[in-house]
Amino acid sequence: MNALPDIASQACPDQPLPLDWVGMCGIALPVILAGQRQAARADAGVDLADGRARGIHMSRLYLALAALQQEELTPALLHRVLADFLASHSGLSRRANLALRLEALLERPALVSPLAGWKAYPLQLDACLDARGFHVELGLEIGYSSTCPCSAALARQLIQQRFATDFAGRTPDHAAVLAWIGSAQGIVATPHSQRSTARIRVRLAAGCTTLPVLELIEPLEAALGTALQTAVKRADEQAFALANGQNPMFCEDAARRLSRCLRTLPMLAGFQVRVEHAESLHAHDAVAESRWNWPGD
Repeated sequence: MNALPDIASQACPDQPLPLDWVGMCGIALPVILAGQRQAARADAGVDLADGRARGIHMSRLYLALAALQQEELTPALLHRVLADFLASHSGLSRRANLALRLEALLERPALVSPLAGWKAYPLQLDACLDARGFHVELGLEIGYSSTCPCSAALARQLIQQRFATDFAGRTPDHAAVLAWIGSAQGIVATPHSQRSTARIRVRLAAGCTTLPVLELIEPLEAALGTALQTAVKRADEQAFALANGQNPMFCEDAARRLSRCLRTLPMLAGFQVRVEHAESLHAHDAVAESRWNWPGD
């Protein structure tokens, strides 16, 4: 039987030229994160350092991804897969890259009641292995509520003015004030809030042995104070209203809170933050960014 032709192994028919990245995008595969099997999409590739080669062996990259289905995602596993990429392209490639996109599905408790529900956190992992070494970057999105401090101050002023009007010329007793505060007539204005998104991208420190998804989410949500909820009772909704009232923030405030929090986490070598407040007053978004020890700065 004649051997099957292997066009990719032939020399480049044109003038030799190295390529920065060659591979496949959008590969569907299951991975294991936080003990759960998750559906992911992978981009896998290498450089083509040998400019005389016609192409790479994409099937070898595809087959190497099978290791991701067998055990928990860790930096060590990602390093092993990338090393397999390069070993299967010895003499052709010097750099390997892998990107994984998925949603981390985590069960989150309610604020007060015993209820809990599932929340999906969009997540991206980017790993690179080359002559300079190995590094992993992790990107995630966190949803939260943001109450405008300016709107809150303006609302308080209107409430004060209504109070002065309703009780003009008389000294109100405790019961009358308490009833007024609890009435729609008294609280004539409320501050506006909006659903907001924090997009965090971190570079893991060299000694990090795990993918610290929950270790990032929990302190960041605590720093914001108003993370989006899942299942709630009225007591939880009231607690959420209280959290919003105690945590008014412009996008600049949110970016600073997250930046300060991230600087305290020892498993990080650098980060960049982008917060987007989907304004309920305006038809445009309010955005702030912060970076620390990020490549290119």
